[in-house]
Amino acid sequence: MPMRLLVNIDHIATLRNARGEGYPVPAQAAQICEMAGAAGIVFHLRGDRRHIKDHDLPALKEAVQGILDFEMAATEEMIELLHQVQPDICTLVPESREELTTEGGLHLTAVFKDFKTRVFPAIRNGASGSKVEISLFVDPNLDDIKGAIELGSDAIELHTGTYANASTPSVAQAELTRLATAAKMAHSAGLKVNAGHGLNQNNLAPFLRAVPHLADISIGHALISESVFHGLTATVHAYMTIIEQVKEEQS
Repeated sequence: MPMRLLVNIDHIATLRNARGEGYPVPAQAAQICEMAGAAGIVFHLRGDRRHIKDHDLPALKEAVQGILDFEMAATEEMIELLHQVQPDICTLVPESREELTTEGGLHLTAVFKDFKTRVFPAIRNGASGSKVEISLFVDPNLDDIKGAIELGSDAIELHTGTYANASTPSVAQAELTRLATAAKMAHSAGLKVNAGHGLNQNNLAPFLRAVPHLADISIGHALISESVFHGLTATVHAYMTIIEQVKEEQS
């Protein structure tokens, strides 16, 4: 599967919520991103509703013409909303009220039994059924990749935050090696390999060149921040250009 850009529009909602106004509208931002070339949209409805709100869900479902990726904690409430929205992808993530953003991947050894007996059956047997792709947001730890395989996940999303926030080039290179190893393992088992967190225009190309088998690349905070200065369409174009250049190098 070729690399695709998915834009996380959570922080359009953050900007809206800062003043309690009705603008900017996440669904409108989603349409602009898709018109600019993004393959789809990511949103995270958190338990505390700090950015995306419940009323955004039907609007996003109607507005998005490409891939719709619903990031969510594995709670009964979110699984019920998942079946109402019926997105293309459901990305299960860890969630804590104290964190500013998702701070790492799922620890699958800790949640494996719950995911196997409750979460996966609740998703697979609901209204979304086999139509929704289940993706697990994980660090590039081989034990977590094995867990995703054993659970029968359709995909993983590799947490790239440690790479993106590396303090030195050597630390970044070591993390790229871990990410590449994890991607190869997941791909060899038939899992789709997605990635995201902390990626920006400076670190994206080295990541894409180093890590094989990548499919959906989720980028949010950096892209939305840069769009304040350059516009949303131009910023999506800039990220698309990076992705297309790397794809051309690899063809």
